[in-house]
Amino acid sequence: MTTDLVEVRAGVYHDSVSLMRISQALSSRPGVTVAVVAMATELNLGLAREAGFEIPETGPSDLLVAIRAESDAALKDGAEELDRQFAALARGGGPGGARAESPPRTTRAAARAWDASLALVSVPGEHAFAEAMDAIDAGLSVMIFSDNIPVEQEVLLKERASERGVLVMGPDCGTAVVGGAGLGFANVLRPGRVGVVAASGTGAQQVTCLLDHAGAGVSHVLGVGGRDLSAAVGGRSTLVALAALDADPATELIVLISKPPAPEVAEVVRRAIDGLATPVVTALLGPGQGDLTSAAEKALRTLGLPVPEWPSWTVPQEGRPSAGLCGLYSGGTLCTEARIIAGTGEFTDFGDDEYTRGRAHPMIDPTLRLEALGRASGVVLLDVVLGHAAEPDPAARLAPAVSEACERGASVVVSLVGTESDPQGLRRQADALVEAGASVFTSNAAAARHAASLIGSAL
Repeated sequence: MTTDLVEVRAGVYHDSVSLMRISQALSSRPGVTVAVVAMATELNLGLAREAGFEIPETGPSDLLVAIRAESDAALKDGAEELDRQFAALARGGGPGGARAESPPRTTRAAARAWDASLALVSVPGEHAFAEAMDAIDAGLSVMIFSDNIPVEQEVLLKERASERGVLVMGPDCGTAVVGGAGLGFANVLRPGRVGVVAASGTGAQQVTCLLDHAGAGVSHVLGVGGRDLSAAVGGRSTLVALAALDADPATELIVLISKPPAPEVAEVVRRAIDGLATPVVTALLGPGQGDLTSAAEKALRTLGLPVPEWPSWTVPQEGRPSAGLCGLYSGGTLCTEARIIAGTGEFTDFGDDEYTRGRAHPMIDPTLRLEALGRASGVVLLDVVLGHAAEPDPAARLAPAVSEACERGASVVVSLVGTESDPQGLRRQADALVEAGASVFTSNAAAARHAASLIGSAL
């Protein structure tokens, strides 16, 4: 017998990332079967109704809480956890943790109150355009974490940003580091001389984590959104970001990262790079191009630093099947890189818009990927990405599923992206996954080649 709690909190707003984390925390409580904590947009209301909740009259400026549990005691525990999560959010406040007596109600007002230079937009995609445009008109650069934003709106935002002399990072910009502050899914990185421009969040994380393993650090990581080097967007933010890093005295080397770009846009970007004073290493993925690991290695050599042996932990594969490769990824660029290297198999990017509409990113909520792992056979290749905002202990949920897959006869290979300083603990995660039966690599390219070798198709 299940029991439900449904509440509408009028005029209460929290960003989508915070609310997704709260939903995930509640779903993990014993006896809680469903938890929806979200702004009451039509999309979120529809998801709650599909889950069988009776929703009272509400509006998009209200907060919806819907919890289903197996017992009254479990529901009470979930409600208490909800209060704890919201209390923790309330303690966060504004910059430095300070609470404004009268919090700003618009982006423009916040820019004035806090003397800001950068805004982070993390709201449902249908509302992100207005908030980002407000930030640009207030003279702010903006990181748009939100996804599901039409490309036409992206172009308009970047055109307006060019007029105002600011930078748009995104939409769907998952990672940035500005002045040492990590935004979105950010690893704990040492400061250094490398600036990164990335039309890829996990691609940037892979390269910067490898640099960190080698003792090199970063000045800034400027994400530009996965579509920026498409023909439609034309590299607008990439060109601005390259120029900004070229003018930065702390940046001695720039690394440019992207999924396969439109050829005509790649040529425009290459001409721009030729005019920079700062050397640039490119990692523009595609058939016949270098991979992310080789880009990190080239960056190290350019800096005059040795290239280390990238950490890995392999397990014996005797008696395992040698046919069939299945890639289950949370990072789009990592997925693309692995597909290119392996040259075979079926790959799914669970971070793609079609899987995240109304649902947390798989680096926060791994449910869909765990379900797929439960069905997978043959050789299974997946990524685990650490850092702030990602799942606090991914191995705790993943290791049992890996163990079950291995017991079914599958061979599991993990690309583990992170640093020793990340809150999840890179070595602790690696040890747990290896104990469960997975081979673990800190280089995604090496993981893909190992997986391909198990089915006899390594390139």
